[in-house]
Parts: sequence; C-alpha cells; structure tokens
Amino acid sequence: MNEKTTRDHIVEAADQLFYQQGYEHTSFAHIADAVGIARGNFYYHFKSKDEILDAVIGVRLNNTRAMLDQWEREGKQPADRIRSFIKILIANRAYIKRHGCPVGTLCTELAKLNHASQADANKLFTLFRTWLRQQFTLLGCKTDADTLAMHLLARSQGVATLANAFHDEKFIKQEVKLMNDWLDSCTKSAASAENLSH
Repeated sequence: MNEKTTRDHIVEAADQLFYQQGYEHTSFAHIADAVGIARGNFYYHFKSKDEILDAVIGVRLNNTRAMLDQWEREGKQPADRIRSFIKILIANRAYIKRHGCPVGTLCTELAKLNHASQADANKLFTLFRTWLRQQFTLLGCKTDADTLAMHLLARSQGVATLANAFHDEKFIKQEVKLMNDWLDSCTKSAASAENLSH
C-alpha cells in the first residue's frame, strides 16, 4: 500500500470502528489490527486518535455532501428529495438496528466527553438541517421550513435510537410510512396555500 492508500484505509477502518464500538472504546491497536499494519507504521500517518477523528469527520462530511448532491440530481421535486432522506432509515436499517445512527451516536458520545471535535461532528447535522430547510422552502413552506427540517431530523434520530434499542425492523418501516404520510400532508398544505395566494 502506498502512503495515500494506507491513510485512506486507516480512516475507513476508524470510521467503521468508531461507529460500531464508539470513539472512546476504539484504540490505535484496534485500528492498526483492522488495517493490518504495524503500530510503528500507523504513527507515521497519525500522531493521535484525535487526528484520526478529525479525518473521519472530514470524510463523513464529504460523503454527506456527495449524497445530498446525488439526491438533488435524482429528485425532480422537493418532496422526492426529502423522501430520499427519509428512505435512508430503510436503506441502512440493518446497521441502525445494531449500532444506531452514525451521526447521532458520534455527536452524542463527543458531547458526553466534552470533546474538542464535538462542534465539527455537529456540522453533519447542520448539513442535513440546511439541506432539508432548502427543500421545504422549495416545497412552498418557506415560513416553517427550518421548523419542519428540525422536526424531520429529530424524528429520524428518534426512530434510529428506538430501532437500535428494540432491534425492531417493523417499527422502522412503520415510522418511515408515517413520515412519508406527514410529508404528503405538508406537500398538500403548501399546494393549497399556493392556490389561495393566486
């Protein structure tokens, strides 16, 4: 493996381990073992676990931006794009049942630790919040766009937390249906308000 590839492998392994067993309970040794490199080689790339955490957060931010860009390209209407956000609960349900939401679990753990990188991790939620607010604005809910974005974000986090607690796939599917029904009602309300204004 060349230097860049080794670094990428370290960050990828750390990302998975931070998600599966938590940042605090993941050691250099765990990551080195997962990548299959000697501890000495490991320190050549990263001097501390905090440096790895910063790299992991950077990768997650880039991946989230890429996912949001993809939803923008694929969704013809704002409601279609918002549905893409709701569907990640279904797409990732096996991981969510085992480990919870990767964003929520990391932000919660860093908050408990009062970790210096907490604000950077929270940028992941801010990305989703800003993007959802934009979609609700385009949907015609400009006045309540941020409230609706936060409601959907909060609800999806609640679903992920309870799905992880109860390991209940049926619950995830049921909640996703209810969120989609709620989105339909938001869409209809926005359309009605638009018709009344003309």
